[in-house]
Amino acid sequence: MSDDLRSPYVENAQPHPWRRFVALGDSFTEGVGDPDPTRPDVYRGWADRVAEVLSSQVDDFAYANLAVRGKLIRQIVDEQVDPALELKPDLITFCAGGNDVIRPGSDPDAVAEIFRDAVARLSATGATVVVFTGIDTDFTPVFRAIRGKVAIYNENVRAVADQYDCIVADQWALKTVQDPRFFTDDRLHFNALGHHEVARMVLRALNVPNELTPMQPDPLPQRTWREARAEDLVWARAHLVPWVLRRLRHQSSGDNVTAKRPEPLPVTTLAPGKDAAAHRGESA
Repeated sequence: MSDDLRSPYVENAQPHPWRRFVALGDSFTEGVGDPDPTRPDVYRGWADRVAEVLSSQVDDFAYANLAVRGKLIRQIVDEQVDPALELKPDLITFCAGGNDVIRPGSDPDAVAEIFRDAVARLSATGATVVVFTGIDTDFTPVFRAIRGKVAIYNENVRAVADQYDCIVADQWALKTVQDPRFFTDDRLHFNALGHHEVARMVLRALNVPNELTPMQPDPLPQRTWREARAEDLVWARAHLVPWVLRRLRHQSSGDNVTAKRPEPLPVTTLAPGKDAAAHRGESA
């Protein structure tokens, strides 16, 4: 691959070099599971948290978030890559394929081909591109069975990152969040604790000093076997069954949701009523 197509190495002296950050992806990047207490029906998430830190360190910083929950990788590429390129970012985060990998019968190698083509286009702009591995699912009975698929997906992500000089934000190695206390009741999306820890991990990957400190979860409650099984039944009725029904109906939780931050705006606009009036829809 020719050098002129590679994302440049950025020596990250203070202040950091980025002025326009655009985030692409699905519910993980949208911030689902991390409600913003100052903005009803809007999610904060790791990307907002990262943008807040980056913005605090330099002048003239702007941030856009094009991610929409429920999107498969082909939808993310088709609906978000071109708009992202039009915004001319110098920092891009791209996390896609997780919703594909968790579906029965999906092929992580097929996902990787779409992923590679998208990263090639994003990287060719000269922007710094950050990609994400998937979390190690061994800690959760719900997704333990797909651990092997996630591992294959991750190796493909790392190979693409190596080919195009991307920064890897490694969720697989982030052992802190491999704990149910960092997830919402749906057992799929990070809660505020989880998004906070992902933000800290992304900032480490970017080599950006910050003052974010670890957030400590409450102790795990003591439950009997019977109580745990009762909770599993509640989870299945509230979250698993609706997910299966949407698959059968070819519906997505993001069908009626638009990007919460489609234009790069100063991060001071992360305030009530400023940037997400159209952001509505169910969170699962």
